[in-house]
Amino acid sequence: MKDCIFCKIIKGEAKSWKVYENENVYAFLDIFPVSKYHTLIIPKKHYENIFDIPEKELLDVMSVVKKIAGLYNKNLGITNVQIINSSGREAQQDVFHIHFHIVPRKIGDQQDILWTTHPEWTNQFDQMLELIK
Repeated sequence: MKDCIFCKIIKGEAKSWKVYENENVYAFLDIFPVSKYHTLIIPKKHYENIFDIPEKELLDVMSVVKKIAGLYNKNLGITNVQIINSSGREAQQDVFHIHFHIVPRKIGDQQDILWTTHPEWTNQFDQMLELIK
């Protein structure tokens, strides 16, 4: 994808701060960090979102997510992280090259994700499970 910023980063056409790289995956510091060491992990091949990426490539990406989180834990003492992916515009995806965020967290960082819960939907669980099958 010629206009994809992440593809440009992988090709060396846009600046990045590489944390880790292997044959299939690239990890770098987010240019708009919400915390120190906020990191993005992407496949080197362009896939738009979770629905497009083949399972093998997704497993490669998730393996690197685990590796980087472990590195941050061992070398930096980071013990709390959020792993975030948004797939689709309505899910707040803003770069349409699948990516995962590792966001180190600590008390008082003012990065709370607040969800509106709907416990009333539990009475629909049986019907919901039928639709999945």
